[in-house]
Amino acid sequence: MFLNTLTPKFYVALTGTSSLISGLILIFEWWYFRKYGTSFIEQVSVSHLRPLLGGVDNSSPTNSSTSNGDADSNRQSVSECKVWRNPLNLFRGAEYNRYTWVTGREPLTYYDMNLSAQDHQTFFTCDSDHLRPADAIMQKAWRERNPQARVSAAHEALELEDCATAYILLAEEEATTIMEAEKLFKQALKAGEGCYRRSQQLQHHGAQYEAQHRRDTNVVVYIKRRLAMCSRKLGRTREAVKMMRDLMKEFPLLSMFNIHENLLESLLELQNYADVQAVLAKYDDISLPKSATICYTAALLKARAVSDKFSPEAASRRGLSTAEMNAVEAIHRAVEFNPHVPKYLLEMKSLILPPEHILKRGDSEAIAYAFFHLQHWKRVEGALNLLHCTWEGTFRMIPYPLEKGHLFYPYPICTETADRELLPTVFHEVSVYPKKELPFFILFTAGLCSFTAMLALLTHQFPELMGVFAKAVSHATLTPVTQVFGLRCFIKVAIGFVHCSTGVIGPSWFLKIFLSGLFYA
Repeated sequence: MFLNTLTPKFYVALTGTSSLISGLILIFEWWYFRKYGTSFIEQVSVSHLRPLLGGVDNSSPTNSSTSNGDADSNRQSVSECKVWRNPLNLFRGAEYNRYTWVTGREPLTYYDMNLSAQDHQTFFTCDSDHLRPADAIMQKAWRERNPQARVSAAHEALELEDCATAYILLAEEEATTIMEAEKLFKQALKAGEGCYRRSQQLQHHGAQYEAQHRRDTNVVVYIKRRLAMCSRKLGRTREAVKMMRDLMKEFPLLSMFNIHENLLESLLELQNYADVQAVLAKYDDISLPKSATICYTAALLKARAVSDKFSPEAASRRGLSTAEMNAVEAIHRAVEFNPHVPKYLLEMKSLILPPEHILKRGDSEAIAYAFFHLQHWKRVEGALNLLHCTWEGTFRMIPYPLEKGHLFYPYPICTETADRELLPTVFHEVSVYPKKELPFFILFTAGLCSFTAMLALLTHQFPELMGVFAKAVSHATLTPVTQVFGLRCFIKVAIGFVHCSTGVIGPSWFLKIFLSGLFYA
């Protein structure tokens, strides 16, 4: 009777209201997921409802060993998400600014340039700068945000004396070509070596002189490294290799500049693979921090031995040889370290200018590596084909969720946030690993909203037909329920008859059971 009294307008209002409510829930869930990376309903269920229902809160450590493990994982996460200076960073005036003049786009983010300013203050200043007027001016120049103000301060410092750091700033930011930058760096080297020799003689006379000598050492190393990079960019690759080798011998302890990565790239350009292997043998050590350059260069050398004759059809028939297996394992190792690189090497994703700072295992490091090393992979016949056939197999070996790694530590969860700060997201889509899956409740509310909206539309357009359909659905839903009740009554009467015939119950009890079953039926 209740269903017969309902009008089509009621069904339209019911389905329309349900669609509106589920749509609002869907919008809120989507916004919350995009902002915080998790479902609001799932978070509330786990955080508040689960403890009320007697669940165990896994987030709270139960003993000291658990807390120690959490602390170790947190420390590892912090170290993995450290931002590093890009060893192959471009020249701001001769390369980055030229890109801006041509395209009108800013290739560097404010966060990236701010990190560079901090690096310059760390490397090129010390507490005794106030003793020399030119250094005092440059100390203020490195803190300037306006590029024109920095350049003007550098010229002002040079009017007082030959200042190595002033030449560095002009070479980095004012020079519009690599040749101009190289000339300025040579002038900086002449001035920097004089300061270095003087501070070297006085470094043991006190903490102030020691800090000054450390600063002069950083200046000389930076200038020589940039001069080597100028030679590499101008085509004098053998000269660049010699300068890098001499620099690594002269200052073996200054590994923070990662000069060996510059050396590897230059040796690959010369196709001197034996020397590349020798450098890898020294730096691809378990105790040293890894990088995409180390891992993917090792994979390239092993792929080079088999890639020219590799065929996926032949490999599937006969299996992989030992050399091919070593090459595939090296590729899997490299992809596990940085899973963003293959898409750039295989040109499945467009490249942009690399930033001045990179995040190891992140998209920024992948861009910096592929920008300089894609040509070396193309030069080795079949290497990209081998990479294309094998790189996706890495993800089948990595545990999921990523609570464990296979050959390295678990992939850090902070890379996406840091890469969005380092890369220009205006015209570059940041690569994210692992891909965030949509929570169940977003899919559920999306389906519910669509289904109820469709019902509301059909009810509004065909009210009589949908009324008949609603009654048919309700009848089909209630019929199995009544059949179940009827089956239960029949079984109950049959059991009562058996008990009455065996004398377990009397006729009066059997009559009561029979009448109750007949009533329910």
